Parts: sequence; structure tokens; C-alpha cells
Amino acid sequence: MAGKRVFGFACSASSPFLNFNRNANLLYFLASPRHFSIFSASSSEDGCGPFRDNFQKWHNGGGTFHESACIDSTALVEVGAVVHSESVVGPNVRIGSGTIVGPSVTISHSTKIGFNVALSNCCIGDSCVIHNGVCIGQDGFGFYVDGDGNMIKKPQMLNVIIGNHVEIGANTCIDRGSWRDTVIGDNSKIDNLVQIGHNVVIGKNCMLCGQVGIAGSANIGDYVTMGGRVAVRDHVSIISKVRLAAASCVTKDIKEPGDYGGFPAISIHKWRRQVASRCQTPVRRNP
Repeated sequence: MAGKRVFGFACSASSPFLNFNRNANLLYFLASPRHFSIFSASSSEDGCGPFRDNFQKWHNGGGTFHESACIDSTALVEVGAVVHSESVVGPNVRIGSGTIVGPSVTISHSTKIGFNVALSNCCIGDSCVIHNGVCIGQDGFGFYVDGDGNMIKKPQMLNVIIGNHVEIGANTCIDRGSWRDTVIGDNSKIDNLVQIGHNVVIGKNCMLCGQVGIAGSANIGDYVTMGGRVAVRDHVSIISKVRLAAASCVTKDIKEPGDYGGFPAISIHKWRRQVASRCQTPVRRNP
């Protein structure tokens, strides 16, 4: 059976397959007509665009999907969830009520999406868990001052790439890139209420505890652990196998593996000596 091209992806009679080429930032999608619900792109009679503004009810869960979306028949889209145009939803994906899957989003197989999640401008890998209230792919916080002293928004045009087996806690926000994609590596775990700015690249097997904030364009290596409320300055690089104590603030590059703490973050041993020294200093009292 000849392959059918739908919104730029090749749909053939082969078994469902998703392959993400991280180097080229390309996503190739091959889907079997036996497993996927595929809707062709028909021209609008009123000349308003290539697709009709037509949403339908999904058979498994009662959610809503656009006719140009490509959804595996085993995917669950619960009542109140919406899958927008040209999105791709893989096998055994679960999408909770109130979740919005924006245009051209890709969700790979066996990923679970909680309630009231907002996904846009992103590609999510296999077997991920996205908890309630997460927002992925919105514009990053980038502005500049023009010659008249006005704040002008910088374009935020790129995407968020989430690896395989990633877990993202409730109400975490991950911004889309401006000059490069924002990337979360395989097997990384992110707690609730974490903010990840635009262009941030996080490696594999990282762990970010609650209320961590990572400013734009930071580079985080593999096996990095950040305690609660750690802050990372923009354009900072942290090498692999670093652990940061809670409430630390990284203001410059960390180039050697190890444990760090304090504001600014320094070697954990130096930081502990500083804390001990302050605790031992006698308190002067006014007569």
C-alpha cells in the first residue's frame, strides 16, 4: 500500500514508529493506518487555509481532536482534553481532562499527561509522566530596550524537546527556545513548581527538586542534582556529576564535579566552614 503524506509526515503501512534525530532536531513519523486515525488535508472552500476548523470527538475517552491530528487508536483522550491541528499522539498515551495539546505537538508512546496541562511547541519522548498543571512550550522571558527606552519583546520561535522517561512535577513551567531548543535529557526527574527558562539544556539523569529556578541559556550536564530552591544564573554551565545544596545560587560556571552550596555556590567543604565560623562568632551585646 502506497504511503500517504499528511501535513509533512509520511504515513505508510509499516508498524508505528517514532524516531527523533537529536542532532538534526528532526522528527520522523511513520504510522500504520491500522493503528492510527489519519485525516487528510483538504482545501478549504472558503479560502481560509489548508484545513477546516473542524474538531471531532475522540472514541476513546470522549476528548476533542482536530481532523488533521494523527492519533493512535490506543490513545486515551479524556473528556475536556483538546488535541489541536497537526499534532501526533502515539500508542498508549493518556491525556487527562482539561489538557490542551497545541498545534504540531508530538507525544510519543506510553506517556501519561495529567489534568490541565498546556503543551505547545514541544516534542515529548517515550514513557514520560507530565503531572497536573504543567506548562511546556510557552514563550520565554526575553526583552530588550530600544532607542526610545521602550521594552521590546525578543522573538521566541523554537521548541522544547523532552527526552524519554522524563517526569515533570505539577505546575512546572518550561519555556520554548529563542536561539536554540530548550532540552530536557532522558531519565531526568523534575519536581513541582520548577521554572526552566528558554534555551536551557539539561542532560540525562538529572534531578531538580521543588522551586528550582534555571535562567535562560544555562547548560546543565548529566547526573546533576539540585536541592530545593536552587537558583542558576543565565548562561552558566554546570559540568556533569554536580550536587547543589538547597537554596544555593550558581553565579558562575562549575567546572569540576562535586558538592556545592551557598550564595554564591562554592565547594561544600568551604561553605560548611563558613557557616560554622559564623555560628562560632560571639555575639556582641550593647552594655
